[in-house]
Amino acid sequence: MGREVRWMASGKTMTQAVPFNQMGDETVDTRYLQTFREVAKWQSFTRAADELGYAQSSVTTQIQNIEAEFGVTLFERWGRKIRLTHAGEALLRYSEEILKLMEEARESLSEEAQLTGTLTIGTVESLAAFYLPPYLQLLRKENARIKLLLQPGVCEDLQKGVREGTYDFAVVLNRLQAFPDLHCINLGEEELVVIAPADHPLAGEKCLTAERFGGENWIFTEAGCVYRALMEAVLQEAGVFGSTPLEFGSLEAIKQCVAHGLGIALLPRIAVQAEVDNGQVAVLDFSHPGIRVYRQLIYHKKKWLSQGLRRFIQLLQDGLGAKMVGAG
Repeated sequence: MGREVRWMASGKTMTQAVPFNQMGDETVDTRYLQTFREVAKWQSFTRAADELGYAQSSVTTQIQNIEAEFGVTLFERWGRKIRLTHAGEALLRYSEEILKLMEEARESLSEEAQLTGTLTIGTVESLAAFYLPPYLQLLRKENARIKLLLQPGVCEDLQKGVREGTYDFAVVLNRLQAFPDLHCINLGEEELVVIAPADHPLAGEKCLTAERFGGENWIFTEAGCVYRALMEAVLQEAGVFGSTPLEFGSLEAIKQCVAHGLGIALLPRIAVQAEVDNGQVAVLDFSHPGIRVYRQLIYHKKKWLSQGLRRFIQLLQDGLGAKMVGAG
C-alpha cells in the first residue's frame, strides 16, 4: 500500500501521496484512479488538487505514475485546458468500473446492519404520484438512512437510463416485455380508462367502441407515453380522426382540461379516481384488448443489487404478488 504525508500550508491541511514506485510497489493504487477521475472531471490539475486536498505536485506525480505504468499519455493540452487522449478516455471507463466495484464492496461488506445509500428510481408521473408513495414511505420507515431520489420520465427514456446506469431501476407502464439485458418484473396490470366531462353525451352509453369517438377532442399525454401510442393506434385502425389533439406533460393539467370540457383523455384509473369520486369527470364505458399496460420494475442484469434495492423489490413483490418476466 502507499502512504500519505500531511502537513499544514497557509493554514490548510495538504496531503502528499507518496508514489508507489518510490516504495518498491508498481501496482496502481485505487487512490491514483480517484485522482485521475477528478482531473478528468475538472480538466484541471489545480482544481483536482483543491478538491482532493492534495498538493498539485502530488496530483501531477500520480498521473505520471499511471502513465508510466501503462505506457500511455492520458492528457493533452487544449488551449488553456487539458483534455483526455483516446487512451485516457479508455482508462477513465475502466477507472469508473473499478471505483464503482470498490464502493459496492465497501457497502456489501460493511459491518453496519442498517440499510444505507441512495436509490435512484426512474418512473412515470402517474406511478410516482399514485402508486409508489406507500412503498417509499414503508422503506424509509424501516430504514431512515436510505436516500430516495425519484426522477420522472417516459418509458423509452427510462429504459435507456437503466441501461446507462442513470437509475438503479425504473418502474414503468408498458406492455409485457422482455429484453436480453434487462430483468423485467411484472407488478400487475394497470387499468386505463377514458375520462370525459361529467355531463358528456357519451357518459351514459354502454359498451362504447372506438368508432364512437369520431369528432371528439382528445387530450393526450406527451409523446413517448406508451398508452397514448396504443390509443392512437386503435383510433387510427377504427378510422377515427378528431380535431388536432391537445398535449400536456402534466396529468393534473389533463384532468383539469377534461373537467372543463376541453376534451376526453385516456389515463390510468389510479390517477383519476379522486376526480371520478367527486363528480368532476366521468369514466366512459370503453375497453379494448389492444390497450393494456402493466406496472413493471426493470433493472440491468449486470446491476449489483444493494440491500436497499433488494428490500424495495421485495416490498413491491410482496404487496402485489409479482412474477418475474424474462429474468433468465
